[in-house]
Amino acid sequence: MQSASVSAALPGSSCHYCYRVPNRFLHFRNLHLKKTLNSLSLSRNQIHAKNFCSLTLPTANSFSKEQEENLRKDNKLHPDQNHTFLDQFYSSADTNKLRNQDPESQNQEQDEEPRYNKDKYWTVLCTNMWWSQLKAALGQRINVEGIVSSTVVFAKDRHLALPHVTVPDIRYIDWAELQRRGFKGVVFDKDNTLTAPYSLTLWGPLSSSIEQCKSVFGHDIAVFSNSAGLYEYDNDASKARKLEGKIGIKVIRHRVKKPAGTAEEIEKHFGCQSSQLIMVGDRPFTDIVYGNRNGFLTILTEPLSLAEEPFIVRQVRKLEVTIVNCWFRRGLKPISHNLLPDAMQCVKDPPSL
Repeated sequence: MQSASVSAALPGSSCHYCYRVPNRFLHFRNLHLKKTLNSLSLSRNQIHAKNFCSLTLPTANSFSKEQEENLRKDNKLHPDQNHTFLDQFYSSADTNKLRNQDPESQNQEQDEEPRYNKDKYWTVLCTNMWWSQLKAALGQRINVEGIVSSTVVFAKDRHLALPHVTVPDIRYIDWAELQRRGFKGVVFDKDNTLTAPYSLTLWGPLSSSIEQCKSVFGHDIAVFSNSAGLYEYDNDASKARKLEGKIGIKVIRHRVKKPAGTAEEIEKHFGCQSSQLIMVGDRPFTDIVYGNRNGFLTILTEPLSLAEEPFIVRQVRKLEVTIVNCWFRRGLKPISHNLLPDAMQCVKDPPSL
């Protein structure tokens, strides 16, 4: 396709100047611009500048022949410099098209974007809420940290899973004797130690023992659970607050699930070393491993209720108990504790059941 030229007469001069039009502007993509060009008068591929209301050329009073010849040479050597005024014309045509657009359609387009953003926001929010609930439900049933720790314990640290004391439930514990031995506080697991699984209410028959514990240790009693108080699954502490209101025991907030993690949050809460505290729980490879690893006196209780536990948790519990009993029968001993050399000294017959 050949290129055309634009001819313009300079004011005060009888000569005409030709400006080459690039090929890329001979085939316009914009329909509005095509109509504009068709409305202009064309004669032998020359377009007078006076018909372009949006195009302006530099004005001059007179030019010599040498100046005219130099202008022609500059135009041939630098044809791209003349693209500027055509680019401006092309962009001005698009601007006019937007300005002439129906205001209602403009408002409709503006309204569609916020509506799309709102729909996208709610979709992402619902997805995150669904994933958080699923993760919480699976996390409380499948303890990945516990599985990894159990593997290590089974391989080389078997004594960490063996409790110092084993009782049916906390009613068999002599709290006064433990206090006389030098212990300063008690840390309880929640599920199947103080409450039924996933419940926020104290197991009824344990009320008297909890009151005895409070009378001995005062406010130096706390709950350290992998459900209520764990940031990952109780981010807003709603479960922790409800449990505290029901049983009157402080729930320690923490970030790492047992048996992983240190006793830093617990020691900070009680203001003493973990070796002066008692850990009470129902899971050998969770509560007991965590307690022994961090220097607690560990007491293992039997689960309060298996009816509400998931099937997989019940099977894992049976496996844990079987392994621990097997190690005891083989003569494996738990880690000794300085404050309680004889574990049976803190065990008593409970009141009438």
